[in-house]
Amino acid sequence: MTRERIREHVTANPGIHFNELTRSLDLAPGQVQYHIRKLKTNDAVVEEPLYGRTHYFTPEYDERERGALAVARRETARDVLVTLLIHGPNTPNAVAEEVDVARSTLEWHLDHLVEQGLVDKRRDERNRITLVLADPESTPGLIRTVEPSLYTQLVTRFSRLFDGMFAVDPRPTDG
Repeated sequence: MTRERIREHVTANPGIHFNELTRSLDLAPGQVQYHIRKLKTNDAVVEEPLYGRTHYFTPEYDERERGALAVARRETARDVLVTLLIHGPNTPNAVAEEVDVARSTLEWHLDHLVEQGLVDKRRDERNRITLVLADPESTPGLIRTVEPSLYTQLVTRFSRLFDGMFAVDPRPTDG
């Protein structure tokens, strides 16, 4: 029963890390370790240590997908992706300000986002860096996978922005 709960939770939350798994299922760490070990032995779960955390996936995720999901599970990295999705290509300083983190913190997350192929750093002729989503078409799906409620907020925000750009003034004209 517990093992099945863990497997189902990993299936529903690919890339979940160990501490979040124990918290969300309200289980003791030793209990989760025991059942994870059994699930790994049966090839029902894959363990991937990335960026200081151990993440869990079902076997259908390949190495590239596991890396992308693991990094996107980090709140700051996810905020960077959302910022670039909403505002488009931007400077690191502007992104750091929008995400409300120190530039050094942003760079730590950017290193991993670039390593996983989610963000590109492009340099112009004056060697200034612009951050760009590497694959803007798949980024919303990645965000939806790791944070479904955030995806809903993003769609709502984008809809408001779009509506605001094309809103018709309801006041009558003297025409």
